[in-house]
Amino acid sequence: MGTVAKALSLLNYFTADRPEIGLSELTRLSGMNKATVYRMMTELQESRFVEQTDGAKSYRLGTAVLRLSSLREAAVPLRETSKRAVRELATKTGETAHFSILDGAQLATMNYAYSSDHGTCVMMDDAMELPLHATSSGLAVLAFCDPALVDQVLTKKLDVRTPFTVVDPTRLRGMIQNTRDTGIAEYVSGFESDVHSFAAPIFNDARVAIAAIAVAAPVNRVSSENAPVFRRAVFDAAHALTHATGGFPPVGYDLKLEKALV
Repeated sequence: MGTVAKALSLLNYFTADRPEIGLSELTRLSGMNKATVYRMMTELQESRFVEQTDGAKSYRLGTAVLRLSSLREAAVPLRETSKRAVRELATKTGETAHFSILDGAQLATMNYAYSSDHGTCVMMDDAMELPLHATSSGLAVLAFCDPALVDQVLTKKLDVRTPFTVVDPTRLRGMIQNTRDTGIAEYVSGFESDVHSFAAPIFNDARVAIAAIAVAAPVNRVSSENAPVFRRAVFDAAHALTHATGGFPPVGYDLKLEKALV
């Protein structure tokens, strides 16, 4: 990894749960020596990719990141385009809807919306990171992404989020194949206990999955009667988003829904 890549890789340690990081913590997380991290953070600070907090004891992302994020959004307006689709999906299903985009070997949540139909619902956080192996959104993307990503994910040690998280590669490949056959991914309690989620992929112009839109509901509100409604809703929402952003589904994908509705 080159010097520039190493410096930029330090930015990946900032998350919604960890918006500020001290020098010692960055050194521990990155595995680099402290002098190198300090030099790189100083250079990133000069370019406004990071800035120091008021007490100068920690770093946070700087204005250059915000500017580049705005430019990226202007060029590929997935976040803005998905807002309406997510709101409509939450309204149609009466449950929490969310949209996430592939970010390396995980998904980054871009938008989510709640329904007012129930007093309780599945809660989301801004910029929540979703593991590919433990969520319906992840399965939806893995089923239609570059096969190399599937191998990358399944050859690593996978985190167990709940007692129902599937981490066996053989079982996961079976779940991915089922999603590929039906066009719809489902997962029960994989990421959060007592949550049943449904997801469908959004494709780019190369017919490769780059994102997913999903519905998440408490397991006691999902039945054989309303599950087809959830499947149809996420399938239609994903189809509309794919076309709205200039993408194309794989040939024959639109015919897969009939299997998912069985």
